[in-house]
Amino acid sequence: MITKFMTEVTAKFNPFSACAKPARLFLTFLPPNARSAGTAINTTLLSRNSTEPSSVKVKFKDGKEMSFNCGKINIKGLVEEVDRHSRQLQKAEDLSD
Repeated sequence: MITKFMTEVTAKFNPFSACAKPARLFLTFLPPNARSAGTAINTTLLSRNSTEPSSVKVKFKDGKEMSFNCGKINIKGLVEEVDRHSRQLQKAEDLSD
C-alpha cells in the first residue's frame, strides 16, 4: 500500500464487532514510521454497546477525502480504493519530475 500521499487516517470502530475487522486490518497495513513521515493517525474506540458503524476516513495530499463504511466494504476493497488514488498521485508525481 502506498502511504506517502496520505496526510490523515481516521479510524472509528468497536473492537468487539465483526464489522470492525476492515478498520483494524487497515491500521495494521500502515508502516511503523507513518506518523514520523507526516501522516496523522487518529483512532477512536467505540463502546461495546455502540450502534455507530465502523468507519475509515483517509485524506490525501491533493485534498481528496475518502470515507468508508466498514460494514459495507471488506479489507481488500478498502485497500484497492486507497491504492487506486495513491497510484494516480504517484503517476502525476513521476510525470512532473
